[in-house]
Amino acid sequence: MKSEYNAAEPTIMHIDLNSCFATVEQQARPMLRGRPVAIINRRTEHTMIITCSYEAKAKGVKLGMRVKDAKILCPDLVWLESDPAKYKFVYHKLMAIMQDYSAHVRMKSIDEGVIDFSETTAKIAGRSIVDIGYEIKQRLWDEIGVAMNCNVGIGTNRFLAKTAAGLNKPNGLDVITHENLREVFSKLELTDVTGIADRMEQRLNAVGIFTALEFLDADPITLQKMVYKSICGLEWHQRLRGWEVDKRDFPLKSAGRQYVLEEYKMSREKVLQRLHHLAEETGAKVRSQGLVARGVRVHARSYSHEGRGWGGKYWHARHMSAMPFFSNQAIYEQARKLFEQAPEYVKEIGVTCYELSEPDDSQLSIFGDELARDKAITSSIDSINARYGKRIIHSADTLLTNQNVKEKIPFGSTRYM
Repeated sequence: MKSEYNAAEPTIMHIDLNSCFATVEQQARPMLRGRPVAIINRRTEHTMIITCSYEAKAKGVKLGMRVKDAKILCPDLVWLESDPAKYKFVYHKLMAIMQDYSAHVRMKSIDEGVIDFSETTAKIAGRSIVDIGYEIKQRLWDEIGVAMNCNVGIGTNRFLAKTAAGLNKPNGLDVITHENLREVFSKLELTDVTGIADRMEQRLNAVGIFTALEFLDADPITLQKMVYKSICGLEWHQRLRGWEVDKRDFPLKSAGRQYVLEEYKMSREKVLQRLHHLAEETGAKVRSQGLVARGVRVHARSYSHEGRGWGGKYWHARHMSAMPFFSNQAIYEQARKLFEQAPEYVKEIGVTCYELSEPDDSQLSIFGDELARDKAITSSIDSINARYGKRIIHSADTLLTNQNVKEKIPFGSTRYM
């Protein structure tokens, strides 16, 4: 069996900051160290926890739990509203540390990064990758603070490095090679494997795969023809054995922003102001990647019949434009018209731009000076906001929304960081 595994020396390192947002707050506020801390996006007991410290986890507090419920399990829970500026600072510090060891660095999320040592300098290549892992841990303590712990995982591909980083939390360092691969998988549940959630577990169970080790031993035909019914099955067969299949980037296909309204049965005027705010943030995201859009999609979720809770109907509408667009005004005008069909009272709203592509400047000459002037004004506003702070310039209609529709830090893509 081992002959199928990648027997090369590991060159991929995955770094995972432990309970990142909560840990950053404990670093910034020493009196919070050793105490259960939860981070939320809005300061209300009915909001959900987006991350929590290990002290809180030890008392049963979990991601997605409402603060009100978490306080029953952990009465001394300290709950704090997220502070994106702090987390961005740590993100950039971590990335700078990682880039000292290789030019091939990729941040997978705000709290996770990957270093590829396969094409680094001769000086770095001559060092032990395990020693470098411990050195990075020390540099986090020295350059950010003593509360900043991380897990380091090392493997022959990105998948095994990430798996290794999750083995002994918090503050562990583990290596997975062809020699200990089977031992590691023998101790994992099927859903412990990154990318295997409940639905995929059921599909694997249907063909007699119930453990992580059985998944590792599955033949490629079973995975391709019976489980995934696509080339993804062959990729999983290679991925599990330490061969690299994930070293690739995917183009951005859509960008958007959603928001849970802070008032019950909010007036239509206020809802539209918040929709306008989301349209502006979405436009900034699209333009930050040098792209234009062809479609706008809006969605809303209404209240349940019983009252304020979730469970209401989900509504959405979309429009595909004949012309590409990029300005905040163009996005909002389309979103506003679509929203005229939305339910009267809603709990959540969202705006998404899709069919993103690189701009074709030749179209400016076709459609005249108005489009060119729109592009020049938008570019000037973006430049000022980039230099002096987000939303320094924004529409007067959204003047009163800044205190409510606050910036959110993504756990996934770091394109906008």
